[in-house]
Amino acid sequence: MKTAIVTGASSGLGSEFARQIPKFYRNLDEIWLIARSSDKLEQLREELTRESGIYCRIYDSDLTRDYIYYHLQRDLEALKPDIRMLVNSAGTGCNAPVSQSDTDTLTGMIQLNCVALTHLTSLCLPYMNRGSRIVNMASAAAFAPQPGAAVYGATKSYVLSFSRALGRELADKMIFVTAVCPGPVETAFFRTAGDPAGGARKKLMAQPGKVVRKALSDVRKRRRVSVYGAAMQGARTAAKIAPDRLTDWFMNKMNTRSLT
Repeated sequence: MKTAIVTGASSGLGSEFARQIPKFYRNLDEIWLIARSSDKLEQLREELTRESGIYCRIYDSDLTRDYIYYHLQRDLEALKPDIRMLVNSAGTGCNAPVSQSDTDTLTGMIQLNCVALTHLTSLCLPYMNRGSRIVNMASAAAFAPQPGAAVYGATKSYVLSFSRALGRELADKMIFVTAVCPGPVETAFFRTAGDPAGGARKKLMAQPGKVVRKALSDVRKRRRVSVYGAAMQGARTAAKIAPDRLTDWFMNKMNTRSLT
C-alpha cells in the first residue's frame, strides 16, 4: 500500500503538500493526514477525494502528546504501508525575545519543531524503501541566528542539520531527504508567531502553493535543500561566507523576526 504521510495538514504548507502530492505520486493508495483540527482535516479529505479520488486516513491529534505515536505505530504494524513520502510540516514559532517569552511557549516550540519531527521520522523509517522521500520543513531562519526569535531559529537550524545528516545516512538505501527553507510565507503561522516586522519582509511574503511546487520539484531532483526565491538564496549564500560577527550584525539590523 503506497502511502504519503503529512503533518500539519490542516492548513498552510501542510495542506498544500497534501493537495500537490497526488500529482507527484500518481499511484498513491492513501494519504495519512495529521493535525489537531478535525474539522479542517475532514474538509481536506473531502476535497482530496473529490479532486483525486485518493483515500485519506485522518489523525486529529497533537504531535506533542504520546498517544498519537501509539496510534500511528499500531496502524503501521497492522497495515505495513510502503511510505513513499513523509512530510514533516507541523511547526510553531514565536517572534519575541527569550526574556519576553513564556517558558512553556519556548519549550513547546522545541517539542514540536524538533522532538516530534525526529520521533515521527524514526517511527516511519522502517516502512520506507528505495526511492522514498522525507521532506522536513525548515526555514531560511536556519541559515543564521535570529535575534528576536532565537529559539525558533535554533529549532529550524536543528531541522536543517538533522535533514542533511539523515540524508547522508540513508543514501545507501536510496531514501532521499530534503529540507525546505522558505522565507516568510502567507499562512496562518503569523497569527500565533506574531506579524512579520518591517515592510521589506512583508514584500518578500511567498504564496504557499508556489513554495510547495518548488519544494516538490527539488524533491524530485533529490536536492538536499530547497530554497524558494532569489532573496532567500542570497541569504543562504551570505550566511555561508560572511564572518559570524557580520552575520550577527546584519540579522540584528534587519530584525529578521519575520523569517518562517
